[in-house]
Amino acid sequence: MRVVRGSAALARPPRRPVLTIGNFDGVHIGHRAILRIVTDRARALDGEAVVYTFDPHPRKLLQGASSPGLLTTTEQKLELLAAAQIDLVVLEPFDLEFARTPPERFVREHVQQHIGPLEVYVGYDFHYGRDREGSMRLLTELGPRLGFAVTIIPEVTIGSRDVSSSRIRALLGEGAVEEAKLLLGRSFAVRGRVVEGDRRGRLLGFPTANLSPETEILPANGVYAGRARLLDAAGEDGPPFTAVTNVGRRPTFKADDPPLAEAHLLDFEGDLYGRRIELTFEARLREERRFPGPDALREQIARDVAEGRRRLGAP
Repeated sequence: MRVVRGSAALARPPRRPVLTIGNFDGVHIGHRAILRIVTDRARALDGEAVVYTFDPHPRKLLQGASSPGLLTTTEQKLELLAAAQIDLVVLEPFDLEFARTPPERFVREHVQQHIGPLEVYVGYDFHYGRDREGSMRLLTELGPRLGFAVTIIPEVTIGSRDVSSSRIRALLGEGAVEEAKLLLGRSFAVRGRVVEGDRRGRLLGFPTANLSPETEILPANGVYAGRARLLDAAGEDGPPFTAVTNVGRRPTFKADDPPLAEAHLLDFEGDLYGRRIELTFEARLREERRFPGPDALREQIARDVAEGRRRLGAP
């Protein structure tokens, strides 16, 4: 998969492109329904499947600190788009000047002039251009005049509700990682670098990797079973390990500690300091709570590890 930084950086339009446009935060099953159509149509037309997306997410620029956390980093999003067999991603730099682009100019210059799609597929809630003024009606009117067909893809629903990034964030905020997995089509994952902590886990007999997360959100405080992958310098996968991860403030020791994620990798031996890892959250084992002392906490961690093995079918 090729990645181009901005539509203007394309030396020439892609070959017979079939295009979708959006933010694709999380690349959840609703997004993937659109991506499947795009890739299928591109193959049928002997063309290229193209995704046009933005970096940073427009809300990060326009709403600042009040914007909701993103489900995926840019790195994760690009990997998921590659796994969906997209041929080309146009990663448009989103700044204040670009945010002021009128909707019709956006369609004419960035979509038609630089990409020149044969077909465009967008989700039912797609808006574009200055202040999100661009409507579906304008897009469907402009498309045929500019030489491309436009198809609006209806919502994907689970449990009679639409699948959306905001719904997934809400589920994660409740610790409902198994429900979030249904909407994502995979387990929620965070990446980051392992940093040195206070080594309490080692003293308890369960050494932990303290994650400095690159992902903007974590599930609700609690203890989770999942997997851990070691990411080498090239970003390639390492072998997966079963992991039990605590998200929270460690109230047994310091109730005012900032929230963090610390993972005990089962059957792992070695030094993780400075390594990048990915943690998935597959099942919530319990809520976070305060214990009367280290011995009681040690006993509970042992039970958590046994339950984590059972829930994930680990030996």
